[in-house]
Amino acid sequence: MAWWSRLRGAGVPAAGAGGGREPSPRSAARAERGEASSHLAEFARTRVGVEAYLEPATTEAGLTLLLIATDGEWTRRRVPDARTAQSFAQDLAMPFYDVNFTGYPQRMRDYTARRRAEEKARRRR
Repeated sequence: MAWWSRLRGAGVPAAGAGGGREPSPRSAARAERGEASSHLAEFARTRVGVEAYLEPATTEAGLTLLLIATDGEWTRRRVPDARTAQSFAQDLAMPFYDVNFTGYPQRMRDYTARRRAEEKARRRR
């Protein structure tokens, strides 16, 4: 493929360049799940009143677990399936909801609106 060799010539390294083997897709996915689980657990541990919401799969993100704290702060990460998400929430003793049935809580929308307004004000200065 001529276009690929032109790209590599422009400073893009060839696949596998750098001396090490590239991780297999399975090990990369396992590492991603571990990082997501660690991030979600840390969020739940350091916030008050965290609830878990399962979001439906989209073409961009797949199935995701959304954690929302009492003040509306939130984070989301991809999960492999609904059973894993529910088990995660149970293990951390947090309420678990499906966004398809409950919708998003108002406190999340309020938090996001506040953050946007703060960012807009910061850019104006």
